[in-house]
Amino acid sequence: MALKKSQLYSSLWQSCDELRGGMDASQYKDYVLTLLFMKYVSDKYAGKKDAVIDVPAGGSFADMVKLKGDKEIGDKVNKIIGRLAEANDLKGVIDQADFNDEDKLGRGKEMQDRLSKLVAIFDGLDFRANLAEGDDLLGDAYEYLMRHFATDSGKSKGQFYTPAEVSRIMAQVIGIERAARLDQPTVYDPTCGSGSLLIKAADEAGTRKLAIYGQEMDVATWGLARMNMILHNQPAADLWRGNTLAAPHFKNKDNSLKTFDFAVANPPFSSKAWSNGLNPVHDEFDRFEYGVPPIKNGDYAFLLHLVKSLKSKGKGAIILPHGVLFRGNKEADIRRNLIQRGLIKGIIGLPANLFYGTGIPACILVIDKENAHARSGIFMIDASRGFIKDGNKNRLRSQDIHKIVDVFKHQREVPRYSRMVPASEIASPANDYNLNIPRYIDSSEPEDVHDLYAHLNGGIPNRDVDELDAYWTVFPSLRKTLFKRNGSKGYCEPRIETQKIKPTILAHEEFIAYAESVARRFQEWRTAHEPLLKGLKVNVKPKEVIHRLSEDLLVRFADVPLLSRYDVYQRLMDYWAGVMQDDVYLIAADGWADAAQPRAVIDDKERNIKETPDLVVGAGRTSKRYKMDLIPPALLGARYFAEEQAAIDEAQARADEATQMLEEFVEENSGEEGLLEDAANDKGNVTKAGVNARLKEIGDDPEFAEEQRTLEMCLKLLETEALAKKAVKTLQEKLDQQVLEKYPKLTVAEVKTLTVDDKWFASIESSMEGEVQRLTQQLAARVRELEERYAQPLAALEREVEAFSQKVEGHLNKMGVVWR
Repeated sequence: MALKKSQLYSSLWQSCDELRGGMDASQYKDYVLTLLFMKYVSDKYAGKKDAVIDVPAGGSFADMVKLKGDKEIGDKVNKIIGRLAEANDLKGVIDQADFNDEDKLGRGKEMQDRLSKLVAIFDGLDFRANLAEGDDLLGDAYEYLMRHFATDSGKSKGQFYTPAEVSRIMAQVIGIERAARLDQPTVYDPTCGSGSLLIKAADEAGTRKLAIYGQEMDVATWGLARMNMILHNQPAADLWRGNTLAAPHFKNKDNSLKTFDFAVANPPFSSKAWSNGLNPVHDEFDRFEYGVPPIKNGDYAFLLHLVKSLKSKGKGAIILPHGVLFRGNKEADIRRNLIQRGLIKGIIGLPANLFYGTGIPACILVIDKENAHARSGIFMIDASRGFIKDGNKNRLRSQDIHKIVDVFKHQREVPRYSRMVPASEIASPANDYNLNIPRYIDSSEPEDVHDLYAHLNGGIPNRDVDELDAYWTVFPSLRKTLFKRNGSKGYCEPRIETQKIKPTILAHEEFIAYAESVARRFQEWRTAHEPLLKGLKVNVKPKEVIHRLSEDLLVRFADVPLLSRYDVYQRLMDYWAGVMQDDVYLIAADGWADAAQPRAVIDDKERNIKETPDLVVGAGRTSKRYKMDLIPPALLGARYFAEEQAAIDEAQARADEATQMLEEFVEENSGEEGLLEDAANDKGNVTKAGVNARLKEIGDDPEFAEEQRTLEMCLKLLETEALAKKAVKTLQEKLDQQVLEKYPKLTVAEVKTLTVDDKWFASIESSMEGEVQRLTQQLAARVRELEERYAQPLAALEREVEAFSQKVEGHLNKMGVVWR
């Protein structure tokens, strides 16, 4: 049974992190990722002829496993890695981490134990069983670990990694999917870090023709990038080590800079040492023709290098701090020259705290040389509000990514989000080539203005109700159902009570018709994709599956009023990430029949996996604990054992009733001087043992006759409850056994029905209904807010105060107190 994708990721991270000790995450990552690489290439290529990676004798992960517990494990692991590196021209790449470093890994027994446990973690994983062909499961695991190490590395050391979400946006907004139409397409990253931007660009290009080029100054990070490329099936990527600005590696025969079709970059923000090793005023590559950046701020140096590295029709995207949009002096001159030449196609403002090297907000500048001379404006997007909190960082959701890309590609103007800003407006004296996004897009929510007249005289302003026009367009008669005229021009009043607003909306015929129309859209989508899902086979590509499902969902919900298609899309993507992705990966690895079978729960301390069972059969030490990854027992029980489940529900209801009667009886007779007071234990609980003990103590003494009757009644209720609970337990144990015995009898067709219909589609449909309910809640909340805001005008409040004053004065007079 293959490990679930999410389980693989989390167990790797948690297990490795536990062994880190006091080592800095930015250093520890080199050890963990090197072991991941060794295990992966050994599993995939060992013993294969003409493989991309040659795994020599004495140079495999299996050789490392033999060293567990060896006193010289550190030195010997170095030698094993060295053999693999030498056989594949990877010296200086995969051998950066010293596994015999006592300062980092400990001395003697400490190093021996730590490395033995680390090797054991990876030894317990069979990566061959966890790779759906064409879907980079282990490459993704590498990215997952990189993200966590970046999170833990702090501001100064987390710059080796660009969040995958941002990488995807950059790859798509430069239109790299057009690479397949070019003869020899190329993509370049001058500050490639661990290679994540280039990996995502290659993924989006979707063609093996794309040649990948990159340069990275940090030695260890360059090694990570090389390993990353191999893990993502890009072994031919040409990554060079060195300072891109001082000594760019990729040059033509005439020593001019090599140019590329596409370029992406996430350079270090505001580098103060960017000019080390070069004379920017007399740059041999003429990169600073539009101006020389400030010596102590290299943002524009990297931008100008990227511009120079693009072909005449080249397209690129670069991440820079917001300051490049508005800072003055030399940077203002460069910015003006770039704008006047039409090189900047667009600007995308991102949320703050996305990146691991800094918490400041950044932006993506999109450069496009094609038709630059005819460009008459810059397309701007303010995406700063679209994100979700993820630990101590912010993260773009699937819907945020898709919305940015959709809007940018179609140059779609969306209020408070995006607009095409004419070059004339940017060049106007008022703006003077300042590109600060808030100058051109006001993304703030409109102020909720209170109406003074309504506060004084009552009534709800029609203006506030008019602002809900999007709802009234879809539900034209609902407005009259909720509001009526109040006699004052421009004002209305509620027609129904506040607590009845939501039920009224839900019961309204126009809302019911709308909800049904949304449900029909979902059913059409479901019908269209049921054959795809029920036709999944071993080695299916999960990422292609979710792409087809999600893109079609976006299309089908594009014109549904009130609902945001991106919110609907996010519902699907959340379910995919939380449940469905793991299911599809299991099917891809094991097939329908095997993926559906129960398995023993995993309780593995070394891999840090301790699962909660879905089904427990038997009791005590002889009990058997099962995990059902694909089909939860409840789904199987609901479809095949409905009568048995109904009997359990009925028995549970009787047990709940017995418990309630007991609790009420105990409450009535407990406390000081209560007839059950002496039967309670030290914690104040009345138990069967306590009741029996008290009955024995008082015997048949007539003086305690009433207490005796109460105790006997309590005992009867206790026994009734115990019998009811036992009945539930007996029925449940019987059903559990029936369910367990049913799993191996399931046909593949039945497994597909349970998974696709009862699990996936049912869950997604419920989630879609939740989106409609959320819409209803928003309308009801706003109507309720308006009603409550103006419910008591000033005159009514004054009358109420006067009435209270008179009441108080009356009480004081009765008491003989004169209030002056």
